[in-house]
Amino acid sequence: MEQQYFIGIDVGSASVRAAIFDQKGKRLVFSVRSIQQFHPKADFVEQSSADIWSNICTTVKEAVSHAGIDPAHVKSIGFDATCSLVAANAEGEPLSVAEDGSPERDVIMWMDHRAIEETIRINLTDDPTLRYVGDEISVEMELPKILWLKNHFPQRYQAAWRFFDLADFLVWKATNADVGSICTLTCKWNYLAHQKQFSRKFLQRIGLEDLTDKIPTIILKLGQQAGHLTEQSACALGLHSDVIVASGIIDAHAGGLALIGAKPNGSLAMISGTSNCHMIVSPEPVMVRGVWGPYFGAMLPDYWLNEGGQSAAGALVEWSIRQHEAWPVLEAEAKAAGVHYYQLLNDAVAQLEQREKYPTAQLHILADHHGNRSPRANPNAKGMISGLTLEQGREGLARHYLATLQSIAYGTRHIIDTLIKAGHQIDRLVICGGATKNALWLREYANATGQEIHLVEEEDAVNLGAAMLGAVACGAFTDITAAAQSMVREGNVISPEKATFPFHKAKYQVYLQMYQDQQRYVDMMRSAGSFN
Repeated sequence: MEQQYFIGIDVGSASVRAAIFDQKGKRLVFSVRSIQQFHPKADFVEQSSADIWSNICTTVKEAVSHAGIDPAHVKSIGFDATCSLVAANAEGEPLSVAEDGSPERDVIMWMDHRAIEETIRINLTDDPTLRYVGDEISVEMELPKILWLKNHFPQRYQAAWRFFDLADFLVWKATNADVGSICTLTCKWNYLAHQKQFSRKFLQRIGLEDLTDKIPTIILKLGQQAGHLTEQSACALGLHSDVIVASGIIDAHAGGLALIGAKPNGSLAMISGTSNCHMIVSPEPVMVRGVWGPYFGAMLPDYWLNEGGQSAAGALVEWSIRQHEAWPVLEAEAKAAGVHYYQLLNDAVAQLEQREKYPTAQLHILADHHGNRSPRANPNAKGMISGLTLEQGREGLARHYLATLQSIAYGTRHIIDTLIKAGHQIDRLVICGGATKNALWLREYANATGQEIHLVEEEDAVNLGAAMLGAVACGAFTDITAAAQSMVREGNVISPEKATFPFHKAKYQVYLQMYQDQQRYVDMMRSAGSFN
């Protein structure tokens, strides 16, 4: 039997990752390259599509070489990416989204919060379309970003031939197929998949009545074939032009496919990374205020998707430990010992817990440092800390680190509670991403939520999900469920420690109260005057 291999390409916030899988889901090789981010000022985060594509080509060539396979046996590619916005002009060249017009910066990242005013304007319409994004559009979605560009740089807006979600841009770059994905457009562009249309009235009300002229008109289902590699892209990738490219998908949703594709009912998929995404599907639509969706067919065909999320997860942990005065010593010690600094931190937490059963009983953190995506849907929310002392050194850093992990876990619990209250049934929590490499964080997720944490054997589940779509698109499997059943294997299960439930129940109540207290402070300052 001829060998068949499928490439899954994952474009995250900070890196490009290419992996090659066989029909059983065995990963042959993995290649990664960092990609650029530009931070011209607060709340502005941009990237370069040329830089991203160049690094994709490098990783694919490297992966094929290290796998030692014949490129002729590569049958398909699946692209997933962050839900960032790419602008292209009439020649298909990059169109700057930067205030200073830098030509290479043609991508507004998902985490960019420049379009707060546009987001408010859209939400004030109270249009029925907003019912399908939890009643409020997010600043992280695409329409506010496009409206910002139209308001601030109308000539550039008029010059735009195409606005792409990043995954759709990569499909176009690889195949020259002018297509969009039901995943990207439904989840981030307010496309009403259950009606197979955009709301013209909604677009007119927000001032984007011509938007449909600037986005692909063909919308593909997940696992559908977008086209073959062009000769030019095949050469750049070190492959051949018979390689089939699947429709694009958002990175978190690719992970969701791998995590729950074989067992969708009652499963909540959590994709942990720079941010957290929480994905759950149901046969019928479930309206959940503050949680995105319901989206029809946006992750699994014929299922409705609800998507919760936390705007800062891994990014918050990294930021928090690097702010501490003990960070330089920790970093130097980790380098000298040849270990990751998280190993030293986890060891420090274990030592602290030998002396104090609950080291964070009086240290509480509200993890809204980059706003609250779900379920409060407040991009202006801020982080908070209660219980600071003059404690210094490794022990102080370990305590703060543990409190940060717990706070993010409570944010996940808040999303779970909201989903259940709205009518979802959640029997298991399945996780992939960065947190799965940290045993302490997995323990805190289990204890804080009271849920069993299920892992899959393949640690790069997002790449696997993208590769699954390619495998379906090239005909290796009849559908996504069949691909998941063949290519995904279950991994370990982390059970919650019931003895910790009273402690976490109390801390969770503190977590919820901190947000209410913060809003009181906001109201007090607002009533005193107009202070920024």
